[in-house]
Amino acid sequence: MAAAQDARDELVDGLVAAIEADDDDWLDWLNGDESVGDGAQAAAQALAADNDSILEGEAVQVVQDGYPGFRVNIQTNYTVGNSIIPGTASMNGRAHATAVIQPRCENIPPVDPLDPFELDCDGETVTIDPGHFNPGDFPDASELFSVYLVQ
Repeated sequence: MAAAQDARDELVDGLVAAIEADDDDWLDWLNGDESVGDGAQAAAQALAADNDSILEGEAVQVVQDGYPGFRVNIQTNYTVGNSIIPGTASMNGRAHATAVIQPRCENIPPVDPLDPFELDCDGETVTIDPGHFNPGDFPDASELFSVYLVQ
């Protein structure tokens, strides 16, 4: 989850930078089509460490059901302990997970990407006006993109 959440934050940072630069490609950022993930590895390692575990290998970029995401493998630093399954007491726990980033907003792109327009983000209206853009008024990343586990 942490790798995908970090990538989601990078998407929004890229979106804000593209809008501020009057860049025509800001719609690609909004749709989640731009490449992100520079901080994914560190974010996954930090979350594993917070849970007394380690990241095994790399946080691998994947596309699942058409959405970008990350797959990770984790091993606990502690053993399973007493269990009803014989022979597992001294084993470390292992898990793998895949999290994806899905846009929450539906939009019809403006004819001119510098024209203002509205997004429907899960029933909430978000107005983007590239000509009069204030990053302080921009919604939180979680309002624009959902991050969830798929396996």
